[in-house]
Amino acid sequence: MIRRLLLAILAILLLLLGFLFVAGKGWLGSDLGAGTPVATSRPASHHAATAAAQASSAADIGSHRAKQILFGDFHVHSGFSQDAFALSMPLSGGEGAYNVADACDFARYCSDLDFWSINDHAESSTPRRWRETIDAMRQCDAAGESNEPGASDLVSFLGWEWSHMGTTAENHFGHRNVIFRDLEDGAIPSRPIASDSPARYMQVPGTAALSAMVALTRDSRYFDYATYQQEMAATPRCPDGVPVRDLSDDCQEFAATPADLFRKLDDWGHASLVIPHGTTWGMYTPQGSNYAKQLTPEYHDPVRQRLVEIYSGHGNIEEYRGWREVLIDEEGSRHCPMPRDDFLPGCWQAGEIIRSRCLAAGESEAECETRAAETRQHYADADAGLGHLSVPGFRAWEWLDSAQCRDCFLPALSYRVGNSVQSMLALSREAEDVSPLRFRFGFIGSSDIHSSRPGAGYKEVHRNKMTDFRNAQIRIPGMSREEEPAPRGRVSDPTGVMPSDWLERDRAGSYFYSGGLVAVHAASRDRQAIWDGLESRETYATSGPRILLWFDLLNPPTGSGARPGAVAPMGSEVELVEAPIFQVRATGSRKQQPGCPDESAQALGPERLERLCGGECFFPSDERRVITRIEVVRIRPQQHPAQALDDLIEDPWRVFECEPDQAGCAVTFSDPEFVSGERDVTYYARAIEEPSEAINGGQLRCERNEAGNCIRIRPCEPWSSPDDACLGTIEERAWSSPIFVDYAAATRSGD
Repeated sequence: MIRRLLLAILAILLLLLGFLFVAGKGWLGSDLGAGTPVATSRPASHHAATAAAQASSAADIGSHRAKQILFGDFHVHSGFSQDAFALSMPLSGGEGAYNVADACDFARYCSDLDFWSINDHAESSTPRRWRETIDAMRQCDAAGESNEPGASDLVSFLGWEWSHMGTTAENHFGHRNVIFRDLEDGAIPSRPIASDSPARYMQVPGTAALSAMVALTRDSRYFDYATYQQEMAATPRCPDGVPVRDLSDDCQEFAATPADLFRKLDDWGHASLVIPHGTTWGMYTPQGSNYAKQLTPEYHDPVRQRLVEIYSGHGNIEEYRGWREVLIDEEGSRHCPMPRDDFLPGCWQAGEIIRSRCLAAGESEAECETRAAETRQHYADADAGLGHLSVPGFRAWEWLDSAQCRDCFLPALSYRVGNSVQSMLALSREAEDVSPLRFRFGFIGSSDIHSSRPGAGYKEVHRNKMTDFRNAQIRIPGMSREEEPAPRGRVSDPTGVMPSDWLERDRAGSYFYSGGLVAVHAASRDRQAIWDGLESRETYATSGPRILLWFDLLNPPTGSGARPGAVAPMGSEVELVEAPIFQVRATGSRKQQPGCPDESAQALGPERLERLCGGECFFPSDERRVITRIEVVRIRPQQHPAQALDDLIEDPWRVFECEPDQAGCAVTFSDPEFVSGERDVTYYARAIEEPSEAINGGQLRCERNEAGNCIRIRPCEPWSSPDDACLGTIEERAWSSPIFVDYAAATRSGD
């Protein structure tokens, strides 16, 4: 008790000293600017060669579609995002803040993308940052216009992230990226729209904590962060209830719910997309969350909300499982479920940790069971992802692989199954018109990178640069929670807990990956063609490699407007009375050569090439990885809201093994049960590549016993050597957008 009091007094003194030091120096920090991108583009011959190689590969697998597949990243943060700036600080092993121009140059010269967007958190935006972001994005886009029409070097899209974090499943709406089609004045909002989240305590260290670091270290970067925070604090909040065009350009605007966000976007009237992401990530998603509550005309805009980010560097959100992390009864009370062979609930393991400690302290079995039950309830009742705080002085190894999806592909941390994409696609609600209300999402992947490195998944190198692993590294010396293990649990309460301890960092470091990509089938390389592909959902996601993928319905109804002999591509909605016939074609990604192409080195120079790209760029060889199999998922949406999802989601429904051929793999199949089932069905395909190594491919690296239970973990610890990439063997993949096949003769009144 005395030790804690002394530490508290020391922390207060450091804070006061930091404030006095900063104030006395007149806020000597520098403003982080958006920067100026390199003003040159890659030569047109570069893209011509890429297009020719892609066309040759497509022909080899039997695809003669005129559209080219373009690759991009629609989830990129610069230092204008508060968490990204904090992660650039020494307290998290950062290397200094990166700006919007760095992201542009990385996309062009390091990852060789075709398009990208900036998505800094609206919650940390200011009028100056927004104006500078627009200017930098225009400069980035203009650099690509030196090529001939239809061959833009790098198309840049403007956007932001709306980051909503609730304290309970009922008041949580999650994160969304807002992307705009155009860059011109009059086609973009005057300010981003931030989220008004209930979980305001879940913020990165603020001015007070960072000013203490100034006093402790005298590092100039903390001055910069203090200046950054001061600018945010000086930005007034826009008044509520005022039309968006009547608000000042110098205030910060908020939307409390998706309905408010959609309404404000409608007021602006600009072409935009709203893309949910990270829905299963338990760090900020409350236990028991279920996307079903958002399937309403109020919370879902099917015009703007046409895509979902199924995979990012923060994990896969695709897969549904039959277990639950917590049970919620009709009164809203939470209960801890029993363990299963395929899932160990975090709340259950919290109780087992306390039971073990209690018995070791010599207490009776009855007393220890009582304490275990109390701790399980404390964990189940915890807000957001704070259940681990119910166990005082926990150690990473005590949790084993609890709360994690054991058999998911590169899953998000502390997986929330009710928010998985498969569960979203299985939901159905009655609507006022003849068609039921459903989520009909196309799929994209992206990075969610916080170091201005879009498309960083091209090589599995430089864990601390190419992933957000630094999220798990934030520690404030002398101020982070230092507790001894106790034999009794407690109510999980973030009050008085440092922000660096809210994230269960010891295991979280094993769930940050190198990020995915969005692929678009586009008629040309220009902005409108890419946007058309996004709006039509002719998109797919990859886990990072540039896999080529086509998924088509071969027998669309002629009445749907399709030409005779034409196909309906991924993302299509059709009505049929006969069995659908599908074709999937996939070609593996090109293996990478070490280093960077000469044009990247010439444009960036050796010093910036090393700092930004780590000396490793997208640099493909002529050899392709092999597609080993094609998996098809079939989902039959609910016929009434109470219908359980377990029997509606068939994953995989069909599996086709592929011959080892660099040309790729092509399969054709039908669903003879479609007609007899007389119901709407959703289909999508996964193309799986040969095994390869990836950062955090083994997540917690469990050692299992004969029964398959995890008995020991070796997490990729935040403080381990930066040279340790924590590689594990995985099967990289691409996810096609679904094809939605409605049964034409269905009686809607019965749906």
